[in-house]
Amino acid sequence: MGLIFLGVGTLAAAVTQFVIQSTAGLESTVTNWIEPPPSVMEGRASVIDGDTVEIKGKRIRFNGIDAPESRQYCSDAKGFEYPCGRRAAQALDKFLAASRPLRCSFVDRDRYGRLVGNCDRADGRSVQRWLVEQGLALDWPRYSNGAFAAEQVSAKAARRGVWQGRFDQPWDWRAANADKMEQVSQPSSGFGLLGSSGCNIKGNISADGERIYHLPGQKFYSATKISAAKGERWFCSEAEAQVAGWRKSRI
Repeated sequence: MGLIFLGVGTLAAAVTQFVIQSTAGLESTVTNWIEPPPSVMEGRASVIDGDTVEIKGKRIRFNGIDAPESRQYCSDAKGFEYPCGRRAAQALDKFLAASRPLRCSFVDRDRYGRLVGNCDRADGRSVQRWLVEQGLALDWPRYSNGAFAAEQVSAKAARRGVWQGRFDQPWDWRAANADKMEQVSQPSSGFGLLGSSGCNIKGNISADGERIYHLPGQKFYSATKISAAKGERWFCSEAEAQVAGWRKSRI
């Protein structure tokens, strides 16, 4: 009888904790949707994918452009497939690292609650224009009103980035590959920086500056501490960690 009561008590505690966490998550998500966006935000940006970054725990989607998805492949000039989504994210990471911090002004929130903004590096260069110029993203007429059409014409003429071969427009690829898309959950509540539910991969920066991620069960996982001030972060998937430039711990 004692074991039964103990089991019931444990189950009740677990259910209570789940309800508390779920309620907090729902409140955070609702807040993201109804809270007006800030006018400007500046800080060190972490790359999520080719058109999305995170500053101070806030997910930011670049306004008016669309980059290939992280799992999307394109064909190069010789017809060979390559991971164009990951390439775009990696190139963006290097571009941002060359002139920090990033400064964004916001125009709206999207349906996931993410901030939508126009972003410039510290040297004043527009991130969106650079991405489209390099063929790493497309002008998205649905939202841009052709703001980056000239940059796209230039990229296409020079066969830069995706224009070197065949590719699906990102919005078409998403429509055809909905099953491969990762759901965006609590996008502006510290995703990737805080150890929120489901985001349990630790992105550590070693003493010599190497970016290494640790999975639960690996040798140094428990001993690894994450410091957002140092640029360390949490990831929700290995794919996300690799796109951001981290490698898997070898032990």
